[in-house]
Amino acid sequence: MYKNLLEYIAKNLVAYPDKVEISEVESDGKVTLKLKVAKEDMGRVIGKEGRIIRSIREIITAYASKDSKKASIDVEEIKENA
Repeated sequence: MYKNLLEYIAKNLVAYPDKVEISEVESDGKVTLKLKVAKEDMGRVIGKEGRIIRSIREIITAYASKDSKKASIDVEEIKENA
């Protein structure tokens, strides 16, 4: 549920939407989403001074609060195998 919303937002922000990976872990009323994007897209997702990721987190948190849950998002760079 939260994964789908984050996926929609992330894929519309990045230059390489096919590389977006999201995992969702839910425990004790808390949802943790792990967002992985290509190295080139990290700046697009984080934004200047973290404004974009902060806005994404606010959207996901508001969406989770209607179900009385807490949500957090971790952003990681996809490691390319050499």
